[in-house]
Amino acid sequence: MNKGELVDKIAEKASVTKKDADIVLSAMLDVILDTVAGGDKVTLVGFGTFEARDRQAREGRNPSTGEPIKIPATKVPAFSAGKSFKDKVVGKEE
Repeated sequence: MNKGELVDKIAEKASVTKKDADIVLSAMLDVILDTVAGGDKVTLVGFGTFEARDRQAREGRNPSTGEPIKIPATKVPAFSAGKSFKDKVVGKEE
């Protein structure tokens, strides 16, 4: 499912126009991106948590030469699914 299809489903389920659904979805994504980029978490109970995680520096290998290289520490975006989301995916719907 791409963003356009998601907007269509949201509009249908919420009984709003596709334009309104797109505005709300875009605003939600912007808020999540800005919040996580600012170092805070976004928790949607039952759905999951968006956050930035620190990845430690480590040693890797250049795949073409086999030479060791240093990979610097960095921040990466992460998502942890909530219990309701996990249960729905594995088929344990309530």
